[in-house]
Amino acid sequence: MRAQGYDFVMRYDSHNAAKNLSLGEARALSAAGLLIGAVWETAGTHASFFSRAQGVADGGAAFHMAKAAIGQPAGSAIYFAVDYDATEADIEAPVSDYFAGVKMAFAAAADGLSPYAVGVYGSGLCCDTLVDKQLATLGWLSQSGGFAGSKAYAEGARYNLIQRLPAHASIDAGPELNFDPDASNPDQPHGLFRLTGF
Repeated sequence: MRAQGYDFVMRYDSHNAAKNLSLGEARALSAAGLLIGAVWETAGTHASFFSRAQGVADGGAAFHMAKAAIGQPAGSAIYFAVDYDATEADIEAPVSDYFAGVKMAFAAAADGLSPYAVGVYGSGLCCDTLVDKQLATLGWLSQSGGFAGSKAYAEGARYNLIQRLPAHASIDAGPELNFDPDASNPDQPHGLFRLTGF
């Protein structure tokens, strides 16, 4: 991936060990000169999933995974996915409640001073609203350009990360790898990290 011109990868944290970033993978990516971004996603594809209690549970699990399992460095971020076209009503109520719960869990796990920023993956409306409400610090814009507010959010370059349309590449003359290319905003922080000292 590095030879193809990419400089970071986004990897999952979740309750599904089969799709999660492992310590070995994090070290291999770091050794290859790639930055890593962490995103928590379990079932964030509908409004009924989101609540303050779910945010507390997911925030606590994500924090523990980042700190204890990976050794994710302070100053980086964990993004949380809102992976559907959330309405304004959804964002103002259950989704905002969820992110308030995530922030509560981070603060509780770190005696009030979390080393990790909270990011949101979703539509332009979702990213814009949660960052404005200070429930998230960073916004990763979904590739779904038809989602609410996404076109304006992209055109205004208010995102920290932006997801592009799917692509594919051959890696080391092996089978084709399908992936969604992302880009960071050069004028904004991104919350990506690299492991060192291993």
